[in-house]
Amino acid sequence: MAVLLHIDSSLFPLEGSGSRQVTDAFRKSWEAAHPQGSVIRRDLAATPVPHLDAATVTAEAVPALREELIAEFEKADLVLIGAPMYNFTIPSTLKAWLDQILLVGRTFGEGVSLSGKRIVIASSRGGSYKPGTPRAGFDFDTNYLQKVLGDVLGLPVEVITRELTLTSVNPAMAELVPLAEESARESLERAAESAREHAALLA
Repeated sequence: MAVLLHIDSSLFPLEGSGSRQVTDAFRKSWEAAHPQGSVIRRDLAATPVPHLDAATVTAEAVPALREELIAEFEKADLVLIGAPMYNFTIPSTLKAWLDQILLVGRTFGEGVSLSGKRIVIASSRGGSYKPGTPRAGFDFDTNYLQKVLGDVLGLPVEVITRELTLTSVNPAMAELVPLAEESARESLERAAESAREHAALLA
């Protein structure tokens, strides 16, 4: 039975969060295509995990909460991460979760294999950071996650991006509303399609 680990980190509820809407579309499509699978959900905004401290890092045995988080990550065949961009990078709650599950000798490093595990990142941002835009090069959200999860852990990573989410509340961005609507539609469609693809791989 395949396991989906669904992580959300947006501060906002579903109706006000681009990343939550994308992860919600993905999870619902995955559940419909793979009803025999199971889902582990973690809402890091509602229930943040603690930042690493010296006691956790130097403990002779892995503390209970860290063990629980690592075990969830290890158990998952597919990890879905909602990662809105806050001040050009990921939410601190998501960084705290990553710090807890990244453990040398357990989840990465020599002799560690996570073969078969896949990552899908649902990214959202208020503006656009594509090449040629004024903020190009300021994306320390998906770039960081791809380096850590893809390059360090050696996992296949797919990024689904929804951009220009602030057009609905920022009058100065009114002319970009059509592009924002297109991005919303494309990201939700891709989320549903990607979920079906992953479900087929895990069937």
